[in-house]
Amino acid sequence: MKKKIILGGLVTAAFGLIAIWFFIFYLPSSDFYKNYKRDQAYKTAIKVTAKDLVKEFLANEQAAYQKYTGKNKATGKDIIVEVTGEIISDKLSEGYHVITLKSDDAFSSVACTLREYNGEIMNGTITIKGLCTGFLSDVNIIEAIIVKQ
Repeated sequence: MKKKIILGGLVTAAFGLIAIWFFIFYLPSSDFYKNYKRDQAYKTAIKVTAKDLVKEFLANEQAAYQKYTGKNKATGKDIIVEVTGEIISDKLSEGYHVITLKSDDAFSSVACTLREYNGEIMNGTITIKGLCTGFLSDVNIIEAIIVKQ
């Protein structure tokens, strides 16, 4: 009886170690995750100006988080935000292209990290679509694509 319990424990431990290895080491390096990108271009988005987005986060951060971040409770899909604003900065940061949009607040803006960089960004007004991850000193938009320049 003890042999069966020990053997069962060893088999369970072996499967557990294989599962841990799979999810920690193999799956993140597989082609599925390397090539996976959300396709914001065809998704419906909440349209807002950069100035209004920053104002909403400064006025009531909790309500703005619920409105602009996470998943839609009705559909279960990511909430996509389409932000229009004036470019104040365009730079590379840690290998990613980041466009910063102007707001009325001197200390806050909208930082948009582009999913792909396809050439030169011209100063002026731009419309960007992406996922809002929240607010630190700036509102952060990730996996962004340029809709209109």
